[in-house]
Amino acid sequence: MHQSSPEIIAAARAGIAPLSTAPESAGPLYVGSDIYRRAAFGNNHPLKIVRHSAVLDLVGMLGWLDEDSFRASQPASLDQLLEFHDRGYIEALQYAESTGQVTPEIRERYHIGTLENPLFEGLFERASMTVGGSILAAELACQGHVIFHPSGGTHHGRPDRASGFCYFNDPVYAILTFLREGKGRVLYVDLDAHHGDGVEAAFVEEPRVMTVSIHEENRWPYSGAAGAGGGARNLPVPKGVNDSELDFLMQHAVLPLAEDFSPEAVVVCCGADCLAGDPLSGMMLSNVALWKAVDQLLELRQPTVILGGGGYNPWTVTRYWAGLWGRISGQDMPSRLPDEAVEFMRGMECDLIDEEDVDESWLTTMADSPYPGPVREAVKSVASMVAP
Repeated sequence: MHQSSPEIIAAARAGIAPLSTAPESAGPLYVGSDIYRRAAFGNNHPLKIVRHSAVLDLVGMLGWLDEDSFRASQPASLDQLLEFHDRGYIEALQYAESTGQVTPEIRERYHIGTLENPLFEGLFERASMTVGGSILAAELACQGHVIFHPSGGTHHGRPDRASGFCYFNDPVYAILTFLREGKGRVLYVDLDAHHGDGVEAAFVEEPRVMTVSIHEENRWPYSGAAGAGGGARNLPVPKGVNDSELDFLMQHAVLPLAEDFSPEAVVVCCGADCLAGDPLSGMMLSNVALWKAVDQLLELRQPTVILGGGGYNPWTVTRYWAGLWGRISGQDMPSRLPDEAVEFMRGMECDLIDEEDVDESWLTTMADSPYPGPVREAVKSVASMVAP
């Protein structure tokens, strides 16, 4: 695989592909599993909404996914899980799921069986499937494919405990797989509204990995202060961040960091909670701005794994990730969804969003209207604090 070059970085900033320098690559692949169609997280949890199954259904309705482009993942093995997570935690999670209960001591120690990280049937298989999918995704990326694994992105998981709806940390395994495959430098870019704290903590002292996180300031987990430390680069943004500000951060921080680091592989966490309309953040981004940011990272022309992440509005999540796969796989974006898809979108529900607040465009279109705006001094400041 070719190394990053100034020409490729310049093309990424402009949003175009330098055809003379782009290497041959295989077609994009979608990694997933039917396990995500099963009920999970129980009632009264932000993740009880449809997400991954809805994305698969929508891209199917649009004719954007065939058997040749889909790869079914397998659960990670115990040996694979032990590459990052502690044995005691893994065994406690297995036992808690099998019995359906945890003692107060186990709950306190491992943060499982809580309102945040509840027990539910199939939990362990689902969590380990997410890890297995990210391992497979990185392996396939090393063969020249761009890999879309929207079920991944559980970036809060810690070696010894669950955190933030994340039981295991699958982005860590995508990065570890790239390192194991001989990639000397791996760039991790986190676009989720919440700081990618678990991934940062895993690699902050690893010189072969750089983590870059754009997230809302003063938002759980209340970490990721602006600046650089070790291999971490953090860009907390104020509430209401707009498309122009995301573009500024890409142009003046993320892409210059990529140029300076010269990665040999890239992992992107595309949490949908940074979109306007998400009930658990105050960010105001459009999906078209986020698609552009991912496009720019793909123009680095390195093995790339694109993961999902947070996202608690089923309509905006589904449109963002389905449209992202459409962009990756070279599909024509419809100006209006077909009637079958509109009916499908109208059938979604979310307890966190009042019926009168459901925007009609969420039900009938794929692409948002852009949300441009002024670039505030706070955004310029965080960019200057991490730029090389």
